[in-house]
Amino acid sequence: MAGTARQWVAPSWGAPETWRFLETPVRDPGPGEVTIRVRAAGVNPADAKHVAAPRSTGPAVEWPVPIGYEVSGEIVALGPGTAGEPVTRIGSGPAAQGDEVIAFRVRGGYASALTIPAEKAFRKPAGMDHPAAANLLLAGTTAAEMLAVTEVSAGDLVLLHGASGSVGMSALQQARRIGAVVIGTSSAAGADRVRRFGGHPVVYGPGLIDRVRTIAAEIGRPLSAAWDAVGTDEAVEASLALVQDRARIVTIAAADRASAEGFRWIAGSRPDSARFRDDARGRLVELAERGGLEVPVSRTFPLAEAPAALRLLAQGHPGGAFALIP
Repeated sequence: MAGTARQWVAPSWGAPETWRFLETPVRDPGPGEVTIRVRAAGVNPADAKHVAAPRSTGPAVEWPVPIGYEVSGEIVALGPGTAGEPVTRIGSGPAAQGDEVIAFRVRGGYASALTIPAEKAFRKPAGMDHPAAANLLLAGTTAAEMLAVTEVSAGDLVLLHGASGSVGMSALQQARRIGAVVIGTSSAAGADRVRRFGGHPVVYGPGLIDRVRTIAAEIGRPLSAAWDAVGTDEAVEASLALVQDRARIVTIAAADRASAEGFRWIAGSRPDSARFRDDARGRLVELAERGGLEVPVSRTFPLAEAPAALRLLAQGHPGGAFALIP
């Protein structure tokens, strides 16, 4: 499939307003690769965070950096199978041109088309539209890793900071499936979303610790774990005050505090997290296929308006996922 695509790239460190929306060639798929026509790209804070400012650790960055980690679309070209494989197989099994798929941990998802390793693509859950499917796996695998590293199981009572956000709503659903109970922080406006997915809402702000203790007493069990999806000082202080075992506190956004205070920190850029999230992809796709995992979408934007979508996302309280539509 020779041709071109529209794609967002970061030419150097900086905010989304410094990115460029370019016409770029679409590479024909080689062995073990597929080309996807993108129908929706998931919008995540990490899309902007990872190119916002120079980092003191990690691999060297080669500019320009294509933006976007998660897409939904359809296969428009397949490369030849790899050694020993007569046909190209995607992450979920055999594939054909025209199949609807989602892809996660890709490079350059803010595009109208892209060529990727076939193993990164999975058949799109039939009951999900493209904007929802494009937001399934980054939030979903992050939430799944929070459950795993804190060893949460049936009967546990968990404090979840940011329960009405994309990661939070996925964590609520996954916790409910295994029989864990969650007290979830949100704004007053987000409380109904927390209830919808089985959580006990609590409004963040002054007095949070006392309010959580009151709800835990009403539920009749002590808090055994805490998941932080926001990274605020309030979230960290409440987690430390309410959960005795720091091995059962995890953050996705307060790495410095985790290192200083001795609790867990996970991120897709860390090797252990990357391995876990790759392993979790298929399970979460199957769960969504069975209707066991929902992705509420708040807004969609034209692909050309990616910086505006990220500006709005950064303000907080989106009420659901955002997606870019080529």
